[in-house]
Amino acid sequence: MSSSLDKLKALTSRLEDKIEEKEKKSSLVSTEQKEVPKTQKKPRVKAVSKAGENCDNVREENIVRVKELYEKLKIFEKSPDFDKVFMYKAMNLSGIGLKEDDFGEVREGKYIQVIAITYEPDKYGKKKAKNISLGYFGKAETLENKRKNEIIEFVLRWRYEKAFQNVEHYKDLISRVEVPSDTLF
Repeated sequence: MSSSLDKLKALTSRLEDKIEEKEKKSSLVSTEQKEVPKTQKKPRVKAVSKAGENCDNVREENIVRVKELYEKLKIFEKSPDFDKVFMYKAMNLSGIGLKEDDFGEVREGKYIQVIAITYEPDKYGKKKAKNISLGYFGKAETLENKRKNEIIEFVLRWRYEKAFQNVEHYKDLISRVEVPSDTLF
């Protein structure tokens, strides 16, 4: 569980680094020499109570940003209730790589879409995966870099919130089990 959260944090960090690099490049091209402030990496917090407080702040900031992107990318057109956006089981992105080896690369000739995945029963009552397009952004070749980054950020931050929800779920389950008092929580 924590490895998935660590992977999401690493992807988010890399995305922020790439955005920062691109902003630096674009500022060098412009006639005005503006200095882009560097994002400071937060050191890992080892104390459990500080980590819990930090997670709460990070989660709140993440939700605020997800909501901004939800509106900016017009996801509300396909999923009008923001709170229900997290009812989907998963979220993927077509036309842009999110894997380690092709992260952020657009796939030529493909269409960019944010895809939500849900499970619904078929006519026999068996659960079947159903893909729902939450946003269509046209051909990969015509997508602006800033827009591409916002789309990637939305999907990653959505996944990040789902990871928080999963952690919360397992904390609740663990709290129902008798555990020794010297464990983490």
